[in-house]
Amino acid sequence: MKTVNLAILVENTPGVLTRVSGLIARRDFNIESISAGYTEESDVTRINIEVSVRDDHELDMLCRQVGKLVDIIKVVNLGKVKSIVRELVLLKIKADIESLGKIRNIVDIFRGKIVDISPENVVIELTGDQGKVEAIIGMLDEFEIIEIARTGAIALSRGPVPVKHMDGEQ
Repeated sequence: MKTVNLAILVENTPGVLTRVSGLIARRDFNIESISAGYTEESDVTRINIEVSVRDDHELDMLCRQVGKLVDIIKVVNLGKVKSIVRELVLLKIKADIESLGKIRNIVDIFRGKIVDISPENVVIELTGDQGKVEAIIGMLDEFEIIEIARTGAIALSRGPVPVKHMDGEQ
């Protein structure tokens, strides 16, 4: 299995996210992460999906099927173009005065931020690729992770050409 990032541009209408995720689930693909939000055009929403597929044939079939749905403008496989992939994570870590210095050093190394602090815990914000997020989680595990919230991956292609001007399914 391999994980691929898809950028799907859709008309900003009710139920479109449900239709896209429902089709993917009905075809027995696993969605690793999904996020949706407005774009530079108010009537267009961008859905970023990380999905697991067995091979390129399966991926091509999935892209074609998603592309046939109502309200779909474009489907682009960002794995076929140079892309920037990032995820946001918030981590709530058990902390006291003695452990705070160590935690702060780890956060600084990973270029994260402490966004909340109390006598019992700290909340850390970090953006990066999946490897960076997994690495800081591993480093902070010794301090007792109380809670994690992750956005899932979002991605943009590199260079001047936006997804809306790329060939569908790339």
